[in-house]
Amino acid sequence: MSVEKKAREPCCSKLKMFLLAMSFVFFAKAFQGSYMKSSITQIERRFDIPSSLIGVIDGSFEIGNLLVIAFVSYFGARLHRPRLIGIGCLIMAVGSFITATPHFFQGPYEYETTISHSTSSNGTESALPCLANGTLTQDDESSMAEKQAECEKAAGSSLWIYVFLGNMLRGIGETPVMPLGLSYLDDFSKEENTAFYLACIQTVGIIGPMFGFMLGSFCAKLYVDIGSVDSDTITINYKDSRWVGAWWLGFLITGAVMLLAGIPFWFLPKSLPKQGESEAEKKSNAQEGEQDTFIPDNNKQTSKPAEVSMRDLAKDFLPSLKILFSNSIYILLMCTSFVQVNGFIGMITFKPKFMEQIYGQSASRAIFLIGIMNLPAVALGIITGGFVMKRFKINVFGAAKMAIAASVCAFCSLLVQYFLQCDNAQVAGLTVSYQGTPQVTYQQNSLISQCNTGCSCSLKHWDPICTSNGMTYASPCLAGCQTSTGFGKNMVFHNCTCIGELPITYTNMSAVLGQCPRKADCDFMFKIYMAVTVVGAFVSACGATPSYIILLRSIKPELKSLALGIQTLIVRTLGGIPPPIYFGALIDRTCLKWGSKRCGGQGACRIYDSVAFRNTFLGLIYGLYILSYLFWGVLYNRLSHYQKKLDLKNQLNQEDTAAAINGGETAPSASLKCSENPDQETTI
Repeated sequence: MSVEKKAREPCCSKLKMFLLAMSFVFFAKAFQGSYMKSSITQIERRFDIPSSLIGVIDGSFEIGNLLVIAFVSYFGARLHRPRLIGIGCLIMAVGSFITATPHFFQGPYEYETTISHSTSSNGTESALPCLANGTLTQDDESSMAEKQAECEKAAGSSLWIYVFLGNMLRGIGETPVMPLGLSYLDDFSKEENTAFYLACIQTVGIIGPMFGFMLGSFCAKLYVDIGSVDSDTITINYKDSRWVGAWWLGFLITGAVMLLAGIPFWFLPKSLPKQGESEAEKKSNAQEGEQDTFIPDNNKQTSKPAEVSMRDLAKDFLPSLKILFSNSIYILLMCTSFVQVNGFIGMITFKPKFMEQIYGQSASRAIFLIGIMNLPAVALGIITGGFVMKRFKINVFGAAKMAIAASVCAFCSLLVQYFLQCDNAQVAGLTVSYQGTPQVTYQQNSLISQCNTGCSCSLKHWDPICTSNGMTYASPCLAGCQTSTGFGKNMVFHNCTCIGELPITYTNMSAVLGQCPRKADCDFMFKIYMAVTVVGAFVSACGATPSYIILLRSIKPELKSLALGIQTLIVRTLGGIPPPIYFGALIDRTCLKWGSKRCGGQGACRIYDSVAFRNTFLGLIYGLYILSYLFWGVLYNRLSHYQKKLDLKNQLNQEDTAAAINGGETAPSASLKCSENPDQETTI
């Protein structure tokens, strides 16, 4: 009775403390990362950079990982893993603070506008949109040299480099968290509990993006220079494509949270007793678990040295890499992962912009909806996948089936999204002509029409107004507006001659600031789109935990940390760095109207061709997912092959046991056949 009895695990064991600390770190790093994703649009507008460059900035996190992850994963597995994670948290916090520093060195944000801010005696703003005989052009040319010099001296012209470096530092700090943390947990927990613990960590971690996107939505509604600029003088609101939110504020908050998350790891031990394992079981571990069923049996070491020097570790590094890369299942898993991560990273980076341009949502609302709808569905999917794995005790082969099925169903939801489209926003001279007919191609001179030829309009500036007929014009001047009343956001333009060019005559020839909202049917289409994306997010997340289990069960225990680190390195290098760059570069090609910097150069894009944007964005995602299924097919075939060999081995073992019990003479031959079979393959 006493032999069978095992010590009951205390409710506050160190393993559970580590589990809680890891969950909080996953929350904090996801909080940081998702806030960075939600701030992409604001950073792009603040520094007036194209989407391709913002993709480079976003990819700097993976560049930071690339620099150190292989060495941290290998050497860190032999060192004090919890303390290395604590150091990483400190570095991530510092990186977040550095990302916010450009705001404190930049001058006030000056958005492009054609409206004068001088106020007349009656309190209305003096704006003469339509100036005849080139007056406006001459004024612009006379001040061009002065503005050019001012722009060159502006502190914010190249401060985006600090955002790049801060994000890279976050990537360096994040390096030890996943490979060392997950291997530490898997080493000291029960085998049947690993999947559930991983699901718990990932589920708590997915709450981080929920808060990150909600914080991003909140900061996007606050003006970038909040507290230092009179809000009454601002002529744009948070729905305007020139609006920049208080992006810097969130980085200070996420940095403080990460600083707190790293504290517990400084007080955790280097190693722990195996969960639920007695001393006798530790000494006579039979190694009959699933961990060894997909691992080569040859060259086993029966004993390990108590102390290993750094020199010996360095000498063993390349042989360990050779063993790791001879594992075909591990290689196929990495290929599948980095292709799917390409599609996921590209999608999540530009999804808020996709929702803005296709469905006319504001950046703030798009970010908020992702946070409160898509991410809870992902959290529920991850915990569901982990629960199913634990409840039905699914093996590696079953995990592969589950992961593939989830991925295919998620792809079907992506296909449905292609047909949930809205028409282009009606912008005179860009998407439609001044007569209201669809615009086939865009040219710079298409902004000029007979109704505004008498005005000296700038073709570079984007200062949209919405007329009473639902048409958007690039500026009050290009709409032919003659006069204006009001001040700031309440400004109204009158006698806009271009409205009269439409087939239907409008008696009200006035316009207000801002772009016109989309039609009512587009809002209904957006609701269907959100419902489809929520279902797709849930189904896709159900395959996350099974994929991790395939990886953990297909490598040797002593190479677990290195395998996770190399996998993270390759997936983030090939799956994290390129997608924001090439997604952004191709999305830039669908831009219809670029903004202008203070010095006259090309700024951030103000409006895209929504049809071309949708085809480019979804087309890239479809292509990447189809490529990943080719790798999944090969991987499934390999796992099926090894599962058949495993079943045959078990069958021969049963026959051998039965023959030994019955005293038969066929036992040795069966045993010989069983032992020969595994040695035919030396690597997975």
